[in-house]
Amino acid sequence: MAKEFNDSNFQTEVLASDKLTVVDFWAEWCGPCRAIGPVIEELSKEYNGKVNVGKLNVDYNPQVSMNYGITSIPAILFIKDGQVVDKLVGAQPKGNFVKKIEAHI
Repeated sequence: MAKEFNDSNFQTEVLASDKLTVVDFWAEWCGPCRAIGPVIEELSKEYNGKVNVGKLNVDYNPQVSMNYGITSIPAILFIKDGQVVDKLVGAQPKGNFVKKIEAHI
């Protein structure tokens, strides 16, 4: 199951992690966000133990969203060693996520 990231756990769960972390910035009212939700869940199962995969609700966690300049959602950041190494914006097919993950693990 995808992790729930938030303003208070982002530092420890994402930035301090030694694994690639996929962060889906989303909101409940966002149709494309809901469309890729199942893809995020699939990736969290398929890469369990190898990659951290989670979601951050922008409505409830404005600090992290502002820190990364998130203006359009869904926005998916790929973070490794505390740095953004890749990014996807908008609803994407699963293959695009897999390519980005495989390039950075």
